[in-house]
Amino acid sequence: MTTVAAPGAHVWTLEGGLRVAFERRKGPGFAFDLRLPVGSAHDPVGREGSAGVLEEWLYKGAGGRDARAFQDALDDLGVRRGGGVGPEATRVGVSGLAADLPGALTLAADLLLRPALPGEELPVLVDLARQDLEGLEDSPPDRLAVEARRVAFPRPPESPFAGFAHPASGTPEGLANLDAAGLRAFLDRYGTRGSVLGLVADAEPGEVRALAERTLAGWRPGDEGGVPAEFRPGERAHLPDPDAEQTHISVTAPGVAPRDGHWLAWQVALTALSGGSASRLFHAVREERGLAYQVGASPVVLGGRGFLAAYAGSTPDRAPETLAVLLAELARLPAGLTEAEFHRARAGLTASVVFGAESARARATSLTRDVAVFGRVRSVAELRAQLAALTLDEVNAFLAGYDPAAHATVVTLGPQEPRL
Repeated sequence: MTTVAAPGAHVWTLEGGLRVAFERRKGPGFAFDLRLPVGSAHDPVGREGSAGVLEEWLYKGAGGRDARAFQDALDDLGVRRGGGVGPEATRVGVSGLAADLPGALTLAADLLLRPALPGEELPVLVDLARQDLEGLEDSPPDRLAVEARRVAFPRPPESPFAGFAHPASGTPEGLANLDAAGLRAFLDRYGTRGSVLGLVADAEPGEVRALAERTLAGWRPGDEGGVPAEFRPGERAHLPDPDAEQTHISVTAPGVAPRDGHWLAWQVALTALSGGSASRLFHAVREERGLAYQVGASPVVLGGRGFLAAYAGSTPDRAPETLAVLLAELARLPAGLTEAEFHRARAGLTASVVFGAESARARATSLTRDVAVFGRVRSVAELRAQLAALTLDEVNAFLAGYDPAAHATVVTLGPQEPRL
C-alpha cells in the first residue's frame, strides 16, 4: 500500500506491517529513525530494565561481527548514531552521507535481525544499569519524575507489563532477575508490526522503498501490544528527602489526544502557559514573585492520550506558595487567552515547527513520530497553514471546557510536604 502523505513525502506499508515514511530532501546527507513500539513500560513485571539492557546488548555485536568490529563498521562509514529507550518505544537513529545509506541501514538491520548477544557481556551491562540507578539517587528531579509517573499512572494489577513507574535502567530487583534467556525472549517483541522507519535523503522514492524491503526482509512480526496509561486524577503524594536543599514539584493533568481536533489549540495554550520568558508560568512564578529558578509545562503523550506535565523547583519555605501559584495558573486557563498572548504563542509555535524541521535528523524523527502517533505525515507547510488559520475564538472556545487544575495530580520531593 502506498500513500502520498504530503508534498515530497511518501508512506508505504511493507509486507509484514513495517511502515516506511520517506521525505526527499536536497542535500549531501541522509538520516533515518527506526521506531520500535517496545519501551521500558513493556518490561515484564519483576524484570524491570529489560528494554534498556537489551538495547545496549544489541550493540555488542551483530551481523557476524563482534562488538569492536561492529563499532568499527559504523566508524568506517563515518555515521552518527542516536536513538535510545523511552517508555513506549525504542529507537535506532543513524545519519551520514548519502552514499552510505545502504551500508548504514544494513548495519541497523543486523542489530535487529542478526544480533550476536554475547553472554559474557551481559553482566557488565547489568552492572552499568545499576550504576545508572545509583546516579538517579543524586538527581532529585529525575527521582521525582519516576515517582510522579508511579502515582499518576499506576500499573493495573492484572497487567503483565511493569508500566511507567520505573526508569529505562530498571529497578535493583528487576536487574537482579535478568538473564540471557529472558532477554532473548523479550527481543521477540521487536518486529515489523507497529514499527516505523522514517527516512530523509535525496533519492528516488522507488529506490528507497526497494532498499527498505531488501534490507529488512525476513524480520519477524513482533508484538505491538500497547501498555495502558490510566491516569489517576486528584492524587497527592510526597517523597521525603531530609537532605534536599530544594522542594521539587510535579503536576500532571489531562490534556488532548494527538488525533483530537483540539490538539493544535491545546498546543497554543501550552505555549502561552510555558513558552518562554513571556509565558504565564515564567512571569507569575519566577519574574513576579521570584519563587523558582526553573518552572515549566510541556505536553506528554502516553497510551495515545495527551497529558500536561508541569515542574517547578523552589526553596522548602516557599514551596507551598510556588505550588499554589502553579495551580492557580492552570485554573486560569478556562478564562482564555488574551489577543496578545494568542498571537505570541501562535508565532512561537510556528517558529518551532519551521526550525524543528531544518535538520534531516530531526525531520526523520518527526516522520516516525507522526506516523506512530498521528497516523500520518504532517508537512511543515500543512502545520503552518493550520496554525495560521487557527483563531483566538477557537482556542478560547476549547479552553472554556478545559480545566486541568480540577483533575491535577501533585507529587513533591523535599524535606517536607508543601501544604496549601
